[in-house]
Amino acid sequence: MFGLKSECVLKVDEEFHDLEEYQGRVARWCPGCGDNGILAATQRLCRDEQLPPEKTVFVSGIGCAARFPHYMGTYGFHGLHGRALPTAQGVKIRRPDLKVFVNMGDGDCCSIGTAHWIHAVRMNMNMVAMLHDNNIYGLTKNQVSPTTPKGMTTATTPHGSVLREMNPLTATLGITNVSFVAQAVEWVPDLLYQVIRAAYQHKGFAFVRILQRCPHFMPTLFDSLLSNPDDIMVLDSDDGVKLSEATAKVYKTREPHDTADLNLAREVAGTEGKVPVGILYRNASVPCYDELRKPARLHTPEQARTVLDRAFDRFGIFPGASGTRHGTGDETDRRTDA
Repeated sequence: MFGLKSECVLKVDEEFHDLEEYQGRVARWCPGCGDNGILAATQRLCRDEQLPPEKTVFVSGIGCAARFPHYMGTYGFHGLHGRALPTAQGVKIRRPDLKVFVNMGDGDCCSIGTAHWIHAVRMNMNMVAMLHDNNIYGLTKNQVSPTTPKGMTTATTPHGSVLREMNPLTATLGITNVSFVAQAVEWVPDLLYQVIRAAYQHKGFAFVRILQRCPHFMPTLFDSLLSNPDDIMVLDSDDGVKLSEATAKVYKTREPHDTADLNLAREVAGTEGKVPVGILYRNASVPCYDELRKPARLHTPEQARTVLDRAFDRFGIFPGASGTRHGTGDETDRRTDA
């Protein structure tokens, strides 16, 4: 017999996913919007980690950032304002085999979604939560958000914002069972990608705050950071992000950091003047709620369909029945093929 022996033939991975497979619809964010950079970094992560598109889910609430699932070639759920996290938790608790990501704006997470944000951190379920923080309500046209700087003029604060802005990092680090907190800026692609990747590889709830530009309503907000890279403080640690040589030449302000020290993380998060970027805190030993409550066995698609049909049938209108039937769940199936 001619030809190579079977044991000598290299096996080719037919399941390799190209970057294009993670690209959904064409993004419709404003030119220069920081969401574009976050999308690019996330799609790159999916490609590098070879996440099966059919096993990956992006969940969002309402806002500019909430368009994210539409632009990913994966499963997605575009939910209600402030409700992205409980929706994602519902997905994860019933389908622990799925890779779950959450994308929220600063208003979406830190205002109407605050209660869900707090308890999502406490429950520590396996997922990545990205806070797109541009310090303003963009989709609803320039309204003040919890992270809007004090004194900023907006549509709802024409004389300037009265309250001091919220710090999502210190807030998250003060919640019971916190296990991963990081910060990045969208205009440093190398750093942004590494932070998102570290969040994905973390076991537990990974919270990533991403400072992003809004060229339409907050065009000059981060000008000082863009013109003076020394004001960005890169956290150096053995298990932290490692900047490329080119990026390291630009961002020279470094701070030795221990990602296992919660008190130090809180101190760094509250730093005035310098903006810390990198991994602030990581603790993979915190129990995960989805593992504590993991079902003994997963429901099959047939079982899930049966349960859904039974629930829908309770409120269905059936041909031949005497009027509308609001069932109690114990009736026989009266659906017809007519």
